[in-house]
This record gives sequence, structure tokens and C-alpha cells, in this order.
Amino acid sequence: MFFILSKILGFLAAPSNLIILMGVAGVVLLPTRFFAAGRKLLVASLLLIVAVGILPIGVVLTVPLEARFPRWEPAQGAPTGVVVLGGAIVPAISVAHRQIALNDAAERITTAVELARKYPDARIVFSGGNASLLPGRLREATFAGRLFEELGLPPSRVELERESRNTEENAVFTKRMAAPKPGERWLLVTSAMHMPRAVGVFRQAGFPVEAYPVDYRSTGWRDLRLIPTSFIGGLNRTDRAAHEWIGLLAYWIAGRIAVPFPGP
Repeated sequence: MFFILSKILGFLAAPSNLIILMGVAGVVLLPTRFFAAGRKLLVASLLLIVAVGILPIGVVLTVPLEARFPRWEPAQGAPTGVVVLGGAIVPAISVAHRQIALNDAAERITTAVELARKYPDARIVFSGGNASLLPGRLREATFAGRLFEELGLPPSRVELERESRNTEENAVFTKRMAAPKPGERWLLVTSAMHMPRAVGVFRQAGFPVEAYPVDYRSTGWRDLRLIPTSFIGGLNRTDRAAHEWIGLLAYWIAGRIAVPFPGP
């Protein structure tokens, strides 16, 4: 039930979706006796699209998330294992075109390969099933296994967790598979923006991990000076960051993480 609610609320809470729904409601009301209210909703929707698209709202929401965990320091020594969270492969497109399709979170995969080569004794665990609201047979881990092999990692190096649908299940199922022992050091590879929620969930599941953030979407507060190249870009950045902040709040309320904003 939590999974289904999180998907539905995630869609409704995206700023761009709310703005568009506001505009749609305004259009629907225009030919009715609520014309005035409809016009106000439509104008408000258009103004919000411009404001969110141009103003650095997405930057303000993104930077604290990405800056929460510092880059991992290799001087600390070799890790016991590396957990790589899914989210970089698009199974449906991969099947349609018979080649593995990556999205803009591809650094999760390339970093995993880099770490596997740098630390040949480390276990590599990829966690990712089918995150769609409607159940399906496609599992991201299946394609990840093929991709890792194509990139030079033998199947014996990579352990595939295929059943998880969200971050909480990533943590629970990966812990079951990895069976971490006291004193072991495990790295968690995921997008920097997603790292606070991911680390919090793994801690709550009793799986201590060290953050290895990748897939940064900002250069830091310097991005406040950038001029957006499109409204869509500003809306997209705001949507991504808002998804994480709302996810943190929802996971904290539901008891999936111990604190609202997990940190080092």
C-alpha cells in the first residue's frame, strides 16, 4: 500500500503536474458560471510556469540535497562491497530497441564498473526491480547484468537483486542478499540528490553504508547566477528536487527513516 500511495502522491506532488492541473481546471471552468474563477486559475497557472521555469527555485531545492554528503575519500581503504541502486536503465526502451537504454543517471553504472576494477576483491551488488506502478515482468537488474558483462565485468563479479520497487525495498532486499557483517565497509552508489533518503533508509534497515554520490545536477550555489535556457529545464529541475524533499518527508512520517534529513 505504501508503494502505491507513494507513486500516486509523487505524481500529484510534482510542481509541474500541479501547475498544469491548475490550468486544466481553469479551462474547464471557463464556459461555466465559474468563469471568473477559471480565468484566475488559468492566469495563475501560466504565471507559475514562467516563475518556476525562470527563477532558480530548482537550484535552491537541489543544492542542499547534493551537498549533504561529501565525496567518498578513497584514502579510508578498500571497501568490502559496493551497492549500486537502480534507476539508470530504461527496461521498456531496452526491449523495444533490443539494446540497453540508459537515462541521465548513467553514472551509477559507469561508477560501479570503475569501482569494480579499482577494488577487485569488493563485492558488487546491483539493486533494481520494476519500479512501475503497474506490475510487469521487466526487471532492471536483468539488463544491468547484461550491461556489466558487456562493459567487461564477468557475471561472477556482480550480484543482482531483482525484486525491489523503491528505495526502502532496495535496502531491505539488498541487506538480505549481502548479509553485511560487523566491521565491513559498504559503499552506496546513487545520485547525489537521492543520497540523503537512500542512506537514511539503509540505516533504518540496519545496513550501515558509506555514501558514494554520483550524478550531480548542479555546480553548487554558483548555479544561482545561471540564466535558464528553457522553461522546461527549470520545471524539470524543480520537479526532481521536490520529489526528493517530498520523499524525505513521506519516509520520515512513515517511519522509513529516523530523521527528516539524514546526513553524515
